[in-house]
Amino acid sequence: MRIRTPLSVVVPCYNEQAVLPALHERLSTVCRGLGTDYEIVFINDGSRDATWDAMADLAARDPHLVCVNLSRNYGHQLALSAGLRECTGDAVVVLDADLQDPPELLPDMLAVMRRENADVVYGKRVSRAGESWQKRAFARLFYWGLAKLSEVPIPRDVGDFRLMSRRVVEGLTALPEHHRYIRGMVSWLGYKQVAFEYHREPRAAGLSHYNFQRMSRLALDAVTGFSVRPLTFALKAGGVCLAAAVLTLAAALWSWAGGSVPTGGLLAALFLALAGGQFLAIGIVGEYLGRMFSEVRGRPLFVIDQVLRSTHGAIHPRREAA
Repeated sequence: MRIRTPLSVVVPCYNEQAVLPALHERLSTVCRGLGTDYEIVFINDGSRDATWDAMADLAARDPHLVCVNLSRNYGHQLALSAGLRECTGDAVVVLDADLQDPPELLPDMLAVMRRENADVVYGKRVSRAGESWQKRAFARLFYWGLAKLSEVPIPRDVGDFRLMSRRVVEGLTALPEHHRYIRGMVSWLGYKQVAFEYHREPRAAGLSHYNFQRMSRLALDAVTGFSVRPLTFALKAGGVCLAAAVLTLAAALWSWAGGSVPTGGLLAALFLALAGGQFLAIGIVGEYLGRMFSEVRGRPLFVIDQVLRSTHGAIHPRREAA
């Protein structure tokens, strides 16, 4: 059984070699200033650069550092899940490695948690410096659509940057789904959750790894993970197709009553409407069936290749599958 610590900082990393030294220095400075024991958990999500070597070098010199090396790239949400499972803190803060979420805000977030007696203090972005207008527009559209579709209230303009109590972390790691949208899962757990407004800073180094494809995948996980309302789209599409069929039939009868033969264009429109509705229904049902298949297979969420825990400069490796 691992010894519990008062505070854990969990940071998923993918190709973050350039920013890792500055990240470690700023996090360590903030945590030392709190006057309590702490651990910093870095997760290497199958990086293609020297991120893992940099982590191992830091772990050899810092007994507060825990480094988790995944066997391949699993994606941000599963890497974060691995870090949450490995951490031991009574309070756990999650932030990205790019330093857009300033570590210096941690003392204020801890103060809010104590003052409000909250289980979750989530960072709410007031501004998003250094991000393109396309990304900001996609984010606004995403949060608007998620608010309309989700059956669980999920705050807008909120990422994974948050401070959580131990019972929230344990509840989160107990949830079994593979297609994970962690900020939504935290909202689903409940407990008292309060917002902490902050200004997001530009990326400290390197390039963003969240391209349009990754953001779209995350959006799809969010919608299908927290709403069955898309299934009703098939019914609505069916209703539209039926209405189109009735109108087309009425137009054909009117044309026939006037002595002319109904045109092929009306029949083609009817065919396209029916075919489109069928394809839409099949696509939505197929998406849910695919996710059910992933859950039924029962595969592990991730596989850990190695965990480094340093004690007075000595590295203690551990290998296992999660």
